[in-house]
Formats: sequence, structure tokens, C-alpha cells
Amino acid sequence: MTLRVAKPGLLSTVQDLGRHGLQHLGIVPCGAMDPVAHALANALVGNDPSEATIELTVIGPELVFGRDALIALCGAEFGATLDGHALPRDRPVLARARSRLVAGHALRGSRAYLAFAGGIALEPVLGSRSTYLPARFGGLEGRALRAGDVLPLAPDAAELAAQRYARLAAGATRREGVETVRWSAPPFTLPDREPIVVHAMEGQHFGLFGAAAQRVLFDAVWRVAPESNRMGFRLGGPSLVADKAGELLSGPTCLGTVQVPANGAPIALMADHQTTGGYPKIVEIASADVPRLAQLAPGSTLRIARCSLEDALELARAARARLDTALRAISWGYAK
Repeated sequence: MTLRVAKPGLLSTVQDLGRHGLQHLGIVPCGAMDPVAHALANALVGNDPSEATIELTVIGPELVFGRDALIALCGAEFGATLDGHALPRDRPVLARARSRLVAGHALRGSRAYLAFAGGIALEPVLGSRSTYLPARFGGLEGRALRAGDVLPLAPDAAELAAQRYARLAAGATRREGVETVRWSAPPFTLPDREPIVVHAMEGQHFGLFGAAAQRVLFDAVWRVAPESNRMGFRLGGPSLVADKAGELLSGPTCLGTVQVPANGAPIALMADHQTTGGYPKIVEIASADVPRLAQLAPGSTLRIARCSLEDALELARAARARLDTALRAISWGYAK
């Protein structure tokens, strides 16, 4: 069972939940920038959340199916079509053999996840199928998809598509030529308006910045710079200058760390972040808000709201509860 890439889009990569527990060896986690949308896409086709998906970025690919496949597209709102018909988002869709999916441009948000019943049949590297572009490993040859690529899906993907779609028969419908269901998953991470608000705790070096810089950090509207990528989002806005200059020892970094290099422009570290860094760490973004941040395209805006560790933990618990509720509801759809 294969999937042919007719056009690759801007940056389409194979991603899963990442490779964890290896940062002490210099191996970054990688994985889906928006793990919430990734998990929902997998659930909608009956997969475990750990299965790999295709991460679409701003401009999506054009794909041709070798056989029938059950698919779901979650995350950013793309102008996607299946054989010329609008592709419903956030719900399972039965794509027939030789059908063509054209993802188009992102209309809201910047990243979406395309899941396939049975998953993507690539060999894991260090326990994950995620693509790590800087080191060129994982995914498909460690790189973004190219025109002419043939991506292997599960050998029994067509059989799984038929079986799982049959289990959804009670909610199935045909909408403008597309075989899908009447219900959909909630788009938890899509920005409703800008600037979005992300919560952040004081970082290790917050005290190196004076009261004026600290106030600016939380008062300013920040803009995602064009040179942002999966390693980090550069934030355009006022310059943040540490009052206490000097050399810092390199230390561990994590997803959501906001570093401030010498030019004063903060960088929010994302999925492909380095394992250590020597720039001052001014704040740490709450993990619950990172998927929403990941949906911002270059030019989008955000504000940073101060929070405590207890606040961040409560945000994480609430986000997990919302996702778990949605995943249970989707599983009930398959149980009928």
C-alpha cells in the first residue's frame, strides 16, 4: 500500500510523538509541532496516537492514493480537496484508490496532520519515525517529502480502511462526493483571534533582566519572524537586554524555553530545539500552550502572560482532560 507524492508542499514531513529520553545523548525529541492535532488525526482513523502522520506546513502537498485508505486531516484549516471536492476537516474520510488529495494553502493556523488507518510503514530510528531535518535522520531519508516520493503505508491499510469505515456506518454520510461522517473532532489548537495569549513561568535567568525588560516582555505584542522554523520561533518586537551581562555556562533546554540572544530578540524553542544552550533563559512557556503557539504562521502575533508553576500544571491538566474527552468520544464512534 503506497502513497505517491505529486507535489510536496512547502514543508511536509513524517512525524510522530517524537523520541524522548535521549537528550542527555544530544538527541532532540523532534515529533509533531502540534501533538494535540496529531493525536486527534490518529484517533479519527482508529490508530494509536504513536502512529506517524504527515505534518503539513503552510502549503500542503498533492498526494495520490494507490488503494483505498481511511484518512483524517486535523489542525490548521487548509483549503484541501479530494478529487476536486472539499475535504472535510477533523473527521474520518474514505479516500478511494487513485483519488487525489490537494491540500492547498493554510487559511487559519499553519500546521495540519494527515493520518492514515494503519499508519505510515517506515522503519523507526531510535524508537521514532519522526523526521529530524538538521541531522537528516528519521522519517523518509531524514528529509521533507519531494515530488515523486512513494510513501509506504501499512500493508493492510486498504483492509483496515474498509473495516474501520464499516464500524462508523451509523454516522456515515456522503457529502458532496466525499465519504465521511456527520460528526467531527474539536479544533482545540486553532487560533480564534490574534494576538493569542501564551502563559509562561520565570526562567532560570529571569533575574538577569531588569524590571523594565521584564515589564516589556509581558506587555509587548510579539510577532513570529519569517526566519522561524521547527527548531525555534524568533519573536519580533522590543529588544530585551539583560542588566547583568556576562558569560553563561551552557545548560539544558526544553520545549517552550524562551532564550534571549545578544541581539535582544527572544527565541521560543520548539519541537526540534537543541538539547543545550548558553543564552539566558528568560521564561518557560507552559506546555499546554505550546501546541497553540505551533499553529502560528510567520507574521502572526502573541502576548506572553505571566503564570506560576501551579498555574501551568493546572493548564496542563485541563488540556489533557479536554483531549481525553475528545478521544473517548471518537472511540465511541468506532464502538457503535
